[in-house]
Formats: sequence, structure tokens, C-alpha cells
Amino acid sequence: MKAKHFLYGALMAIAAAITITACKKSDSAQAPAGSQQNLTLYLTDGPGFFDSVLVDIRSVKVLVDTSRNTRMHDDNDWDDAGDREGRNPQAKDSSLVWQNLNIAAGIYDILHLRNGLDTVLASTNIPKGAIRLLKIEIGTHNSLVKNHVTYPLLLPNNFPGYVLIKLRGDEPEEFMAGKVRLWLDFDVNRSVYQGFNNEFYLRPHFRFFVTRTTASLSGRVTPMEAQPVLTLLNGKDTAYALPNREGYFKMRGLKDGTYSLFVNASNGYKDTTLTNISIAAPNNTSVGTIALHK
Repeated sequence: MKAKHFLYGALMAIAAAITITACKKSDSAQAPAGSQQNLTLYLTDGPGFFDSVLVDIRSVKVLVDTSRNTRMHDDNDWDDAGDREGRNPQAKDSSLVWQNLNIAAGIYDILHLRNGLDTVLASTNIPKGAIRLLKIEIGTHNSLVKNHVTYPLLLPNNFPGYVLIKLRGDEPEEFMAGKVRLWLDFDVNRSVYQGFNNEFYLRPHFRFFVTRTTASLSGRVTPMEAQPVLTLLNGKDTAYALPNREGYFKMRGLKDGTYSLFVNASNGYKDTTLTNISIAAPNNTSVGTIALHK
């Protein structure tokens, strides 16, 4: 019971507020000059066990493969590509183009972006082609708030200062002619950890999804006096949600499958589990209102 109160209390506080491997230029045919597409990146989050998680995002860059056959680059060392970006331009394949995205650099309060909420991280014209890397530069002004106390959120010594998100190039969805979009889900539970010295560390972990090929689940839990915490699972994937003040919740970026929804309740209310919930893209599945009882 104490664990339930801690989990709920910590989550409830937030309710108020992606080598360039060298290859011969003759191996690739570039897209026509001036050919562009517009990329929109959305930032979203699932709940974490803190009041706030404040992340310093300084820049976002993309590596676009403008060749006609992007599959010939599938065996590239993309980790090395991200590391050498900007330092050895003569080694780059001319069909692989780095592009800075226009973002509002600064501190992002990640835990405000949950229950279906998101924010536009970037919307920029980039060369037309397959997006193979997203490179997100993380600054040092990171912090978290736990039980109303602010702590520095340190970067590990071996952290390179950026996160690489590797793509095949066909993941972003084209929602209008020449316009593609992608959602980046910041996984707080995997990104923040406490060291042996009780200091908090940040190693950002993102997953990506698009609405066309993933599903969502929504509903409402009553009463909020039960302080419900929701876990959705099917043996392969797990998602979490904390309802808002009115009890409404939403989980996004879900894969097709049959799930169970476990509702962890407190204050004398009984836990409950809903089973055999069928989820299929691109639809939203509603479980309606879940009434908890003592």
C-alpha cells in the first residue's frame, strides 16, 4: 500500500502543470537540386516517477539519404556517422546530407507532455529523401523535481552529448504532399536513474512512432480519490498512464495486439484488471469509464 501511495504521489505532481560510411560518388544518384520536403517532429512523453523532468535540448539534426536506392546504405555504421558528423566532410558520400532543424533550443519540461499531449519540436524544410539519422544534442542544464525538491540531473561521463535515433527512412508518415511527420516519445523511466551516490543521472532514451501505423487507448477512471495508476501490457510491450484531474487518460504509439489493462488503486479501493482489449492501428480503442470500488 505504501508503494502505491508513493507511485501515485510522485506521478500526480506532474498532473498540475536520432558512420556516414564512405562510398564512391558514382554509387549514388542524388535527388534533383532544390527538391525538398517538410519534416515536423513532435515531442511527447509517458509518465515518470518525478514531479518534473527538465531536459536541455540544444539542437536537432537529420541525416538525409538523397540517393534513389537508400537500401544500399543499410550496412553503414550509423553510430560512426553521428560521431564524425561535421568533422570529416571529405569522407562523406555526396548523397548523405546533414541538415539542422529549426528548433526552439532550451529547457523542455518533459512530464507536461502526457495523456495524448505533445509539442512541435521542429518543423523545417529538408532535402527530399530517406531520413536515416536524427541527432539530438543534449545540454548540461538538466534537472528534476522530486517531492518538491529540485536536483541536478547529471550526464554520465561516457555520454557523448547527443542521442542518435536510427531510421530506415520509411518511418515518417506523409500526411500531406511533401510533408512528413514523426513523434518522439521521451521515455522518462528508462532515461533517468539514480547512482550509488544518490545523484540523479540522465541518459535520454527516445522511441518514435507515427499515428498512421500505431494505435491508442483511452478512457476514464473514477473516482480520482482512488489515485489510479494504469499499466497496459501484452507480454511484449508495456505502457503507463496517469489520469488527469477528471480521470481521463490516453496512451499512444501502441502496436497491434491484445492487451490487459491493470489499474493500481489506493485509499481502500480495489485494484482491477481489464483483459482481452483488442488494439489495432490506426484506431483509438476506448475502454469507457472504469469505476473502482472499495
